[in-house]
Amino acid sequence: MNTTSTLSKVAIVTGGSRGIGAAIARRLARDGMQVVVNYASGKEAADALVAAIAAEGGTALAVKANVADAGEVQALFDAAVAAFGGVDVLVNNAGIMPPALPTLADTDEATFDSLFAINVKGSFNTMRQAATRLRHGGSVVNFSSSVIGLALPGYAVYGATKAAVETMTAIFAKELRGKNITVNAVAPGPTATALFLDGKTEETIARMGKMAPLERLGTPDDIAAAVAFLAGPDGRWVNGQTLRANGGLV
Repeated sequence: MNTTSTLSKVAIVTGGSRGIGAAIARRLARDGMQVVVNYASGKEAADALVAAIAAEGGTALAVKANVADAGEVQALFDAAVAAFGGVDVLVNNAGIMPPALPTLADTDEATFDSLFAINVKGSFNTMRQAATRLRHGGSVVNFSSSVIGLALPGYAVYGATKAAVETMTAIFAKELRGKNITVNAVAPGPTATALFLDGKTEETIARMGKMAPLERLGTPDDIAAAVAFLAGPDGRWVNGQTLRANGGLV
């Protein structure tokens, strides 16, 4: 635990109750941060994670909020400030991906709208709050995806949402000039989470696991380590960048 640099820092992790988000919450708590575990559904999973963090000696709070709703995002930040006195780190992990991976022509309007509502507007809503509410020296870590570089069929709309996040990341970093707040993004490759595994055959999963030179799927802890670097003291000179955490896939 890096108590010198991270003690008393407060991190909000959106979509933090399971998968990569849960790994991030636990890692940041181990690094000495007080963590707000955001969730939209699955209160039991969020509460269990908070209890697990407490059992490991950390401090965490579960807060329900739909990131696509600006009012609920404001309330999320309000809850963090009320509980811990401020916010230093925002991790925009919340995101959705259609399990069927339809082609662009086969993507219906409801799927398009939901992807942009959560993946893009959700990140926009939280960054807008972060612009005025993160303390000096804070960090924003957004989530993109390595599918932007791979350009695989079936990922057109999902990839478009992540391309939007990357663009906002680079520009937002410049707009926060003078506040000593870094803004970066992590772009995972195939990672062994329910979001990735749902709807895929064992053959597809095995094939994608062999695509990277390291010949395996990523793990939530792999991605959490990249986030911890960007949100911690060793990542302070990295700003406005997208880090592809994908084992060399692309």
